[in-house]
Amino acid sequence: RVSWDTENNEWFYVTPMDVTDERIEPGDPLHWTGMGQNWNTMCADCHSTDVHKNYDLDSDTYHTTYAEIDVSCETCHGPGSQHVEIASSPSPFWDGYRGHGLAKLKGPSSQPQIQACAPCHSRRSTIHPEFTPGKEYLDHYEPALIHAGLYHADGQILDEVYVYGSFLQSKMHAQGVRCTDCHDPHSLQLKFSDNRLCTQCHEPKKYDGASHHHHTDPVATQCVTCHMPARTYMNIDPRRDHSFRVPRPDLSVQLGTPNVCNDCHTQPTETPAWAAGQIRQWYGDQRPNDPHYAVALHAAHRGEAAGPDLVRQLLQRRTTPDIIRATAVDLLDNYGNAVADQLCRQEFTDPSPLVRAAAVRSISAAALERWAATVVELLEDPVRLVRLAAARRLAAVAPQVADTESQEILKSALQEYRAALQIMNDRGGAHINLATLSQLLGDVPQAQQSLETAIRLEPYLSGVRGELASLMERSGGDPGKIRELREAEVQLMERDSRLLPGSSAPHYRRGMLLYLLGRPEEAVDALEQACQLAPNAFDNWMALALLCEQTQRWQQAAQALQAMHRLRPEDPAIGALFRRIRQAAAASRKPPAPPDP
Repeated sequence: RVSWDTENNEWFYVTPMDVTDERIEPGDPLHWTGMGQNWNTMCADCHSTDVHKNYDLDSDTYHTTYAEIDVSCETCHGPGSQHVEIASSPSPFWDGYRGHGLAKLKGPSSQPQIQACAPCHSRRSTIHPEFTPGKEYLDHYEPALIHAGLYHADGQILDEVYVYGSFLQSKMHAQGVRCTDCHDPHSLQLKFSDNRLCTQCHEPKKYDGASHHHHTDPVATQCVTCHMPARTYMNIDPRRDHSFRVPRPDLSVQLGTPNVCNDCHTQPTETPAWAAGQIRQWYGDQRPNDPHYAVALHAAHRGEAAGPDLVRQLLQRRTTPDIIRATAVDLLDNYGNAVADQLCRQEFTDPSPLVRAAAVRSISAAALERWAATVVELLEDPVRLVRLAAARRLAAVAPQVADTESQEILKSALQEYRAALQIMNDRGGAHINLATLSQLLGDVPQAQQSLETAIRLEPYLSGVRGELASLMERSGGDPGKIRELREAEVQLMERDSRLLPGSSAPHYRRGMLLYLLGRPEEAVDALEQACQLAPNAFDNWMALALLCEQTQRWQQAAQALQAMHRLRPEDPAIGALFRRIRQAAAASRKPPAPPDP
């Protein structure tokens, strides 16, 4: 973690944002020997040219090759052999058919250039190797959507997301602006260092004056200060948000998102509400992009009852950026009801492959069974990202894919999906996903082997031992080993609860494990914490209700059922469970539960 600052010519110490003071011990992924500091896994793909890590799983070793150790011409322009051949030919003219023999990045559309830059300037996972400029980005990569932990609810950058995801949110992207309109890719410098960068397109008299920015300080009068706030990564590397957003302190009041006004205005009286008032005073009551998509994303992320309707409205506004619509559809997975399923179903034919893939991922298991034939059609989508999403879901209902032709298409798609997972076979996460696929296809021994591999590669990962224990239990494994795995998993969940104090997931998983270990009182306490942290998570309340039924905590069980009814008032199973608990309470001669909701 001792690194060289190439601008200030000095050594500095890299402190991860969540590990600023603690010593990082061997065995931790952030230790200098750990996975988080592995060049092949973390750096090489974007900082070298034509890298092939050639990882050998059995020996846990790399046999890496590359064309050049740095980013070269061919990284951005594609393989250059044809270019050299044309340039070396006796003809004084370029080839009329092959042009310069390089990827065409300067045409009328901005997309070829943006997609050439995106692999290294996006938070993404690789789904197919051998990307070269000129090819379809979504045939080779799955970009991260605008989710909590990576972005704020309104789409502002939070974690290290590398520009592309924020740029896709912008009006600039929608209007065809491309990277080289502002950046010189060869010198790595901006075209201009002041507001001339923006007034290439925007009228200076209207935007580069006090009537617009209402400030006199030289820094505050820069367009990028208010419209491209920066966040520093790796201790020394400030990167600007490329969504070019309008400051919205009113959303800070409503949702708790940050705003650039209060980055500078920090006096006790200078609250987000004060900043919102100043903006209204300057520009009037009408806010750009109202209603803002942040409201829908925030509600859907929290599983609030209003979420699906807000998502519907967001989807109806076709000016909403594709990556935001895809995120909203992806968040419908938090509901699993008929309304959410219908919204997903209508997006199967959306023009954006990001949205189509999200729709397939988010439909419920029940809807998947009903619409399996329609999902099969997406196995032949022209974009690989969508095909893989469809294959991933259809693996769960493979026996229901009846006709022979569809079975062959699904078989081919599953091979493509498995190959995508194998790309990152030096990471435990890839083997966890391979285990899930094997389970869905009924290959329990292979699933168990994949989970064991994940533990071997990254023993600090949580969730793996619990899943392995469940697999072993179903196949008649050693009870002592099963208990040992679950005890170790409980400790990892306790660690995760400390590292992620606002997350309900570690408490939920710990509660389920404690129940399986025969420690019901502790399990109830863990599930209570999960419900407090995520009051709109139906599964949390369901687990608490069932466990309280077993431990004869009738009043608490009834309260959990009331929360479930609030979340899914049309679900008949809740009423049936309530009647069962009430009968059990009466039979045990405990005080009766409250009336049926």
